[in-house]
Amino acid sequence: MILRNKKEVVDILCQQKIVAMFQGHSEWGPRALGNRSLLFDARNPKAKDLVNVIKKREWYRPFAGTIMLEHVTDYFHMYNLKESPYMTFAVEAKEKAIKEVPGIIHIDNTCRIQTVTEYQNKHFYNLLKEFYIKTNIPMLLNTSFNLAGETLVETIDDAMDVLNRSDIEYLYLPENNNE
Repeated sequence: MILRNKKEVVDILCQQKIVAMFQGHSEWGPRALGNRSLLFDARNPKAKDLVNVIKKREWYRPFAGTIMLEHVTDYFHMYNLKESPYMTFAVEAKEKAIKEVPGIIHIDNTCRIQTVTEYQNKHFYNLLKEFYIKTNIPMLLNTSFNLAGETLVETIDDAMDVLNRSDIEYLYLPENNNE
């Protein structure tokens, strides 16, 4: 099912469903930075297991979290790091993160995070903001939009192919995708 409205997406995420997000150009590199992402509710302690089954990945593979930049220090020890826009750092989780978003906390109480601002990715940020308004949690589990061993989704045809071959039911195409 194609979703165009961020409120619909948040409702689906709160039902513990995976939502694929496809917008703009794909990112360069190995990270899901919000243009080609699979998203899930990080509050679910079984998130890692559920998403690994859907992606057909090994059971032990952890996932990253994407968080609104203005909330990052509430959940993670950033030390001298001001932001992490490319998911390149695993940081120590604070007790608040361990309790509230266990689905993205690794066994050693760290998390590879991506911070996002409205300037960096307007639609993704606004989706996180909508999720925060509904749940009081400013982050989501975020992983690459692909299945294990496959290249990242590049085109809308690729996206539809992955949906047809997996248990992913929802594809979010943000409104005004050209902005």
